[in-house]
Amino acid sequence: MDNFKLDKPIPYYLQFYSQLKKMIFDGIFKPGERLNETQLAKDFGVSRSPVREAMRLLEKDGLLTADDRNGFVIYSLSVKDVEEIYKIRMSLESLAVELVIDEAAESEIDLIEKQLRKTEEAINKGVKETEIISLNETFHQLLVDFSHNSRLAMLLEHVNVLIHFCRVLNFKGDDRAEVILHEHRKIFEEIKKGDKTKAVQYMTEHLKHDEEHLKGVLRAEETDESSR
Repeated sequence: MDNFKLDKPIPYYLQFYSQLKKMIFDGIFKPGERLNETQLAKDFGVSRSPVREAMRLLEKDGLLTADDRNGFVIYSLSVKDVEEIYKIRMSLESLAVELVIDEAAESEIDLIEKQLRKTEEAINKGVKETEIISLNETFHQLLVDFSHNSRLAMLLEHVNVLIHFCRVLNFKGDDRAEVILHEHRKIFEEIKKGDKTKAVQYMTEHLKHDEEHLKGVLRAEETDESSR
C-alpha cells in the first residue's frame, strides 16, 4: 500500500477543455460565437462525449452560456459583469495586500519585486502581449499566495477565469502594459514600507482604473457593432 500510485493518462475531456479554453482566451473563438459540438468533435478527432463534458466545464467557468437551441455560445462580457467582478476584486485584493504586509516573509517580498523586474524586462524586449498578461497575472497571484489565507484564495479562484477574460480585454489601448506596471510598482512600494493604508489605496485605485478602461473598451465595441 505504501508504494501505491495511480498513473492514468489525462482524460480526453480535460485535454479538450484546456485546449478550448486557450482558444477562447487567444481570440480564436469570438464572444457571442456559437460552438458546434459535432464540428468540434470532427476537428479534434474525438467523439462528441468528451466535447460535451468539456463544454459543461466551460459553462461552469462562465466562459460558455447555454442558448435556446441546446447549444453553447462564447460568453460576452458586459459592463454590468465588469462592475460586479471588480467589486469582488477590490474587496478581496485590498484585503490581500493588508495580509501580505502582516504575513509575508522577506523572501516572498523579494519574489514579488523580482516579478516586477521580470515584467519590466519583458516589456522592454517587446515580447508578445499574452506573455505580459501572464506576468501581470502572476503579480496579483503572488499577492494572494503570500497573504497565506486559503479562504481568500478559494474565493478568488471562483472568479479567476472571468478575471483572466477581463485582463485580455484590459490590454486594448496604448501603453497599457507600462501603465499597469507603474501602478503595480506603486502598490508594491507601499507593501515594502509596511503602509497598509497606502497599499490598499493604490490597489483600489489600480483596479478602479482597470474597471473604467474595460468599460470604455466594451462601450467602444458596442458602438462599432451598432455602426456596421
